[in-house]
Amino acid sequence: MSPAVVAGTPVLAAGAVCWRVNRSGEAEVLLVHRTQHRDTSLPKGKVDPGETLPETAVREIAEETGLVVGLGTPLGVVEYQLPNGRDKVVYYWAAEVGELAIANSTFVSNDEIESLHWMSLAEARERLSYRHDVDIVERFAELHAQGRARTFAIVALRHGKAVPAQSWDGPDATRPLLQRGVDQALSVAPGIAAYRPAKLLSSTAERCRQTIAPTARVTGLEVKEKAEISQDAYDAGGAAIGRIIAKRLRKRVTTVLCSHGPVLPQIIHAVMQATGTADSGKLQRAAALATGEYAVLHIPIDHPESGLVAVEVHGPTA
Repeated sequence: MSPAVVAGTPVLAAGAVCWRVNRSGEAEVLLVHRTQHRDTSLPKGKVDPGETLPETAVREIAEETGLVVGLGTPLGVVEYQLPNGRDKVVYYWAAEVGELAIANSTFVSNDEIESLHWMSLAEARERLSYRHDVDIVERFAELHAQGRARTFAIVALRHGKAVPAQSWDGPDATRPLLQRGVDQALSVAPGIAAYRPAKLLSSTAERCRQTIAPTARVTGLEVKEKAEISQDAYDAGGAAIGRIIAKRLRKRVTTVLCSHGPVLPQIIHAVMQATGTADSGKLQRAAALATGEYAVLHIPIDHPESGLVAVEVHGPTA
């Protein structure tokens, strides 16, 4: 491979600012001291073939720290050049770590990570070896100071590629996924699971049920069918969807809603209204998902009405 090709192909990676609140009520973040590099950084790692970025972040946190975490709000992207000339692009999320996860950590010192260190935000700024890691911690510190670091999410998932309507003799709601759609559903399931949803809702249409099924298997959650988010029940006013979103915001737990192209804009709009969020390009993109894509709308737990913290869109690698 020529140097030009190497330099032009970025290495993708993902990680997280793992954080907790100590007994004094102060935020602490977890840093890793790497064995061979002899540096201190945020936990992260390269994307494996076929992985999506959220999936990578959770897997790498588990491998480097022994912690099983769920992703919160995205904290940004850093780019830098590796010694071999290739660019590296790292995506970061916040990930709150509970006492049970810490107690169940399987970490032991190894040839990659020598030790783990929980530190205050001020200490982390001093101990981190790289400025780009400090920038990510600063972004987390800003959210924490605003009371917006602790979030839950509404995940809007569009069903995978289905048998075309013109090729199907039965009712529209019975159209199944094509093999491509099945592959899309399998591809996105681990990424959706990375946000640790507590509730799975699906349209009653077969293509939606098939799409969310792999996520149900990965998370161990049951799927509750909702006729209100089906295409057959589409209502230009969207009142029923507004009621569903209002309930999810009262519950304040991460929820996946698997629905259809015409219905997704209503779901996004209902979240906007309920959280007092102004329209934006990111929200318009979230409302225009391709088959198999999903949007994650991050909402502050303490003040859901104060506006979305972040919006991100992911899709299948298949």
